[in-house]
Amino acid sequence: MMKNLVIAHGGGPTSVINASLAGAIKELKNKNFKGKILAPRFGSAGLLNEDFIDLTNVSDKDIELLIHTPGSAIGTSRFPLYDKEYEKIIDILIKNDIGYVLFTGGNGSMDTIGNIYKHALKRNYEIICGGIPKTVDNDIALTDHAPGFISCAKFIMQSVSDCAQDIKGLPIHVSIIEVMGRNAGWLAASSALARINEDDAPHIILFPEIPFDEEKFLKLVKEKHEKYKGVIVVASEGLVDKNGNPIVKPIYKTERATYFGDVASYLQTLVISKLGIKARSEKPGLLCRCSSSLVSELDLEEAQLMGKISVDTVLAGKNGYMVGIKRISSFPYKIEPILIPINEVMLNESKFPEHFMSSDKYNVSKEFIEWLRPLVGYPNKVISFVDKSN
Repeated sequence: MMKNLVIAHGGGPTSVINASLAGAIKELKNKNFKGKILAPRFGSAGLLNEDFIDLTNVSDKDIELLIHTPGSAIGTSRFPLYDKEYEKIIDILIKNDIGYVLFTGGNGSMDTIGNIYKHALKRNYEIICGGIPKTVDNDIALTDHAPGFISCAKFIMQSVSDCAQDIKGLPIHVSIIEVMGRNAGWLAASSALARINEDDAPHIILFPEIPFDEEKFLKLVKEKHEKYKGVIVVASEGLVDKNGNPIVKPIYKTERATYFGDVASYLQTLVISKLGIKARSEKPGLLCRCSSSLVSELDLEEAQLMGKISVDTVLAGKNGYMVGIKRISSFPYKIEPILIPINEVMLNESKFPEHFMSSDKYNVSKEFIEWLRPLVGYPNKVISFVDKSN
C-alpha cells in the first residue's frame, strides 16, 4: 500500500506559491498516486497540531483556480521549530503513514525540511523529503532565481515606471519607494528595469549590502534634484549603517524574522529636514508579493514546473533535494530544472552581488539588466511631451 504525501507552505506567501502546489497535485494525479495528498493547515503549526487538509480529490477546476490565486490557499506560518518539535513531527508522520514530505518556501523552510529529513534518519523512519523553492527576496542560494521573485520584480518595475510618469509631470519632490528584500537587494535592484532611457527613474538605488552613508546619500539626492527636479529613490527595507545595524529600529523581531521600521519615512524626513526639499515616502509592502494583476506568466509556469519536478523527485526515491533552476541561456531565455542538496541551502542566504551593482554602488550594472530583463520584460510603453527633446 502506497504511503501518504504531505505538502506544506512555509514563510511569507507569494503570488505564485499556489501554482507550485497546483503543479505538484497535477503531477501526483498524472502519476496515479494512490496515497492521500495532505496539506498542513498553516504550515508547520498545522503539522504539529495534526491539522491536515485533504487535497486527494480536489477537482481539476479547483486546481486551475489555484494556479491564479495569490497568497497561500493552504495557509503558511513562521512557527519556530526545535528538536522537541521535530521529534513530535516525526511521531505525527509515522502515525499518519506519511512517506513523502514536500516543503515550499525559502531558505528557512529548507532548514525545516532538512531537519525533518535528519530527524527521520535518526529514528530510522523511511521518509522521502524534498523542497520546492519560493521567495520574493530571491535570496535562496544555488538556484538562478526562485518562483515568486519574478512577479514581485515585475510589480516593482511597473510601479516605479508609473511613479516616474507622475514625477515627470509634476517635478517638485523626491519620491522614496521602500521595497521588500530583507538582507538582499535583488528586489531593490529590479526597479532599474523601469529605466528605458539613461535619465529615467530610478535615480538612486539603496542596497542593504552597502552600508548607508547619510552624507553621500544627501549629496547625491541634492545633485539629482538640481538636475531633474523630480527624483525617485528606491530603498531596500533592510538598510544598515556601517556597523551593520538597521538605520531604523525594527518594529518587531523574532529569532528568525525581522519586521523592519519605516525606512522610506526615515529617508523622507532626512531629505526634508537636511535639504529643505519636498519629499514623499511610498511603501507597497504586501501588495508587492500578492498582486494577481501583475503576476508574471513565466513565474506561473516555472512555479508549476518546480512543483511537478519535486513530485517526480520524491516518487523516484531521491531524498533530501530542493528543486532549482539552472539558466542555459538568456537570449533566448532557456532553463532546466536541477536538484540541489537541501543541506546546501538550509539558512544559506544569497545576497545581491557587487558585480551586479554600478561602480558607485547606487545603481545596477549592465550585466544585471541583461540577467533580469528576460525574466520580467519591459514596463508598459508611455509617452510624455514635457521632455525638451520633443
